[in-house]
Amino acid sequence: MITKMTAETKVALTTEEVAARFDELAQQEKWFEIQEELFSEDVKSVEPANSPYLKNAEGKLTVRQKGLDWVARVEQVHHTSTTRPIVSGNHFAVGRHKDFTVKGHGRIKINQIMLYEVEGGLIVLEQFFY
Repeated sequence: MITKMTAETKVALTTEEVAARFDELAQQEKWFEIQEELFSEDVKSVEPANSPYLKNAEGKLTVRQKGLDWVARVEQVHHTSTTRPIVSGNHFAVGRHKDFTVKGHGRIKINQIMLYEVEGGLIVLEQFFY
């Protein structure tokens, strides 16, 4: 659990604080650092039904491997950007724009919404809409 110190106790980060740290790292394209620092051990990663690119994954190590497998297939990055997060309750969302050349798919452009759920100061769910 990521915590902040108060005078006498540790308190889990709020959703706003998790979203702010996520944004700081996302703007630097530090996606594996986001996973390492902000994801819970039992995080779930959910793709759209029938996604031609990736499958769902569960557990921090499996989600990390999913990311590594994707990066290994990327032949060229043409453009990427991530919007600032919008926070509501224990969720936050960002827009992500990607333009890649990917083995087996050629050049693809994806405009997606990435939704995150936070519990106990960590991300427990990431869900992609594209």
